[in-house]
Amino acid sequence: MSEAPDRGYFRAVVLGGSTAGMLAAAAVRQYVRSVEIVEAHELPDGPRPRTGVPQAAHIHFLQTGGVEAIEALLPGTTGLLLAAGAHRVPETTNMIVYSPEGWYRRWRRATHYLITASRDLTDYVIRQQVLKDSRVSVRAHTRAVALCGTDRRITGVRVRAADGSETELPADLVIDATGRASRTPQWLARLDINTIAEERIDSGLVYASRVYRAPVPTRDWPVIAIQADPELPRPGNAGGILPIEDDRWHVSLMGAPGGQPIRDTDAFEPFARTLRHPLIADLLRHAEPLTDVSVTHSTANRRYYYERLTSWPDGLVALGDSVAAFNPLYGQGISAAAQGAVALRSVLSAGPAPGFARRAQRAVARRLAPAWALAVGQDIHFPTTGRRPTIADRALHRYVSRLSRTATGSFHAATALTDVLSLRAAPPSLARPSVLLTALTGPHRPPVPHPPFTPAERGLLDRLRS
Repeated sequence: MSEAPDRGYFRAVVLGGSTAGMLAAAAVRQYVRSVEIVEAHELPDGPRPRTGVPQAAHIHFLQTGGVEAIEALLPGTTGLLLAAGAHRVPETTNMIVYSPEGWYRRWRRATHYLITASRDLTDYVIRQQVLKDSRVSVRAHTRAVALCGTDRRITGVRVRAADGSETELPADLVIDATGRASRTPQWLARLDINTIAEERIDSGLVYASRVYRAPVPTRDWPVIAIQADPELPRPGNAGGILPIEDDRWHVSLMGAPGGQPIRDTDAFEPFARTLRHPLIADLLRHAEPLTDVSVTHSTANRRYYYERLTSWPDGLVALGDSVAAFNPLYGQGISAAAQGAVALRSVLSAGPAPGFARRAQRAVARRLAPAWALAVGQDIHFPTTGRRPTIADRALHRYVSRLSRTATGSFHAATALTDVLSLRAAPPSLARPSVLLTALTGPHRPPVPHPPFTPAERGLLDRLRS
């Protein structure tokens, strides 16, 4: 292990034992003497549910950009996930996606990939990697209740233990990774920092999820996704099936106001049949349910623009969902948090000169901006609270829709889109001249008329039906 520098931060406190909190600890550990993670609950010692993470019941995957960021912070994590049963899914080679513009082709050449696993397994493998470092410790059953310091410098955090007693933890660096429940805006207000810009875009989407025993071998089985179409005169609904460890399918169904799923197990598969295509419902007929239905209503996109403040206290950085929480439909949360942690490490590696925290907060904002643009750029075209699409938004949506239609029959267009969706490129890359020309000329191949299963996959499905 490398030693912490003689000059710099000696003690870091990370608020939250979430995946974002673990990645934050991984980002700073080589630049400090110690990292203490303050966590309100007990952290499980295996791939089991962690209290306070309702979104863990729903499908999760890691985008290419997120996997690369995690590998930069914790080398070997991908191999550990795969060894534990996670799946590496090449895009779009091993994906069956029904977009508003039609079925995507399964191009033989894959430019990106997803890592699919249960959230419990992903969290555990990352947590195990971080906590084996002797510089990192966890203070469980403890909640942060206030920041210590002034509007110019944070010097620690006040915490409350399970017995109600409070104490101050001194720190040279405090990192907020408490997620959607972050209290940083309120804590800053007590320090007379009151001008934080906030944006909230809520499509009212409700998630319902269930785990099934897959009726087919899941190794190399494709991801299934039926996307919502904002142009249809009906509530937007969508669904997906991810292969996860232990030959299971993780299934999530999503519905907007007027067509939301419920917790009733008898209603889950009928709701799947209301999607734009019955594929998911047809597949679930042959699968064995292993869990009850979990439902989540908190799916709004919410962002704090900390980077816009004219002043920011040294010694404080917010990361992950504490800065920007995304509609989980787009699968960007962990990947965006990982990229933010890499940005934090990059700034810290130059040394903690005055103004470090502000520079780090701006770097985090730059890394999450593409994921925010993707999520909000889609959600504002559904009935939402927070913002309605402008003329420019509608024009951009029409262009991306045209490019998506082209991508159903053009490898170049499909690659341009997956570059952005995988968080490897920013949305402005879709305006490159070569991409504009591709969108203008349209798809080179005719539309795919049905779900593009391979002959081997169709053989497995035919045996199920017989």
